[in-house]
Parts: sequence; C-alpha cells; structure tokens
Amino acid sequence: KGTALNLSSKLDLSGKMFTFPQQTSTAHVKLSTTREDFSAVTACLRSFTDLSRNHILFSLATPSAANDFLLFKKAAAGQIEVYARDVTAVFDGQEYKLNAWLSVCATWDSASGLEQLWLNGKPSCRKFTSAGSNITGHTIITLGQEQDSHGGGFDAKQSFVGMISDVHMWDHVLSPCEISRYMDNLNFTPGNVLNWRELDFQIIGRVLLEEKQNICY
Repeated sequence: KGTALNLSSKLDLSGKMFTFPQQTSTAHVKLSTTREDFSAVTACLRSFTDLSRNHILFSLATPSAANDFLLFKKAAAGQIEVYARDVTAVFDGQEYKLNAWLSVCATWDSASGLEQLWLNGKPSCRKFTSAGSNITGHTIITLGQEQDSHGGGFDAKQSFVGMISDVHMWDHVLSPCEISRYMDNLNFTPGNVLNWRELDFQIIGRVLLEEKQNICY
C-alpha cells in the first residue's frame, strides 16, 4: 500500500521523479532556498499529467504575495498562466499535451516587467506583468499544490496529479540557447536557486520519489 511520507533531505535526484498519485488538498513537495530577494527568475521543470482541469505546476509565495511567481495550467485548452508579483499574463495557443512528458520554462525580469513561457522548446510572446519591484521575503516554493496564502491555502481542485522531474530555478533570465539546452536534455548550467542535482526538499503527504520511467522500444 502507498504510505504518506515525511521526508526532508538534500539529494541528487538525477533520473528520478516526484509522483503525485491522487487529488488532495494536502500532499505536496516543499522546496527550500535561503534566497529572499529576486530581481529576475527562470524556473524550469518537466511534467506528465492527464489533468484537463485547472492545475498548478510551480508555486512560489512570499508573505507579501501568494502568487509571487507561479506557473498555472488553465482548464481552457492551450492556456498557461504565469504570475509575477501577483500579476498574471495568459499565454495562449500552447501545445500542452496530456499523457506525455512536457518541458516547461518561464522567465520574468523586474527591470522590464516582461515574462516569457517556453514549452517543449517553443517560445511564447513576451508579455508585461510587473516591473520595478523585486520578489522579497521568506520564500516558500511548492510542487503539487497552489499556495493561496504563504505556505498554505491549498485547494484540491487546483492540485497537480501526475509526475514532475528536473526542477531548476535561477535568479536571472536564461538565454534562449541555455533554455534550449535544458529542453533538449543537453548539458546546461544547473539552477543556482533550485538544483535538481542537489535539491533541498520536504515531502508532505502521499508523494512518492521514484525512478523516472524510461520506455524501451
């Protein structure tokens, strides 16, 4: 039987994935960083799901903003929201396929206020959200649940069900070339805020850390 795990550690998760096997308002992975000031962000991950409803991909909250940096898949076909400083931009026409591994990156820069989404190597339009204000304060990052308050306010109907792997976060906007290297699983510079190869994380509830499945032909 599956068991609820409470695991806190710092590990090289190369070749592994977090499995979120059911819809809940509790199960999640908390990712730890000591950084409390960001003038720019790039976050990347790979995900696999069959959800057609609203669901969270990446949630970063501070005491002043529950949606300080957030990747959120809308129920509407092809729509992904990216929040920065509680302000959202909707990226439409995205080829968000179910039952397939997807590589997702999002960038934001406070100087220009511009965001951009990358999905499976394809860049989106660049859109304005929030400029002139850094992400500051105690940072809580969660996978599997969307924070409607700092570290909480979870809603099962926005939870993620599926698998997530290769989570990285940087304190700057990656170049298109570097994002392409991540997307193509080539050598890239690991995140300097979150690094999948040296990840400080805590599992709360029924989330499994498993070997990433590779299909043999």
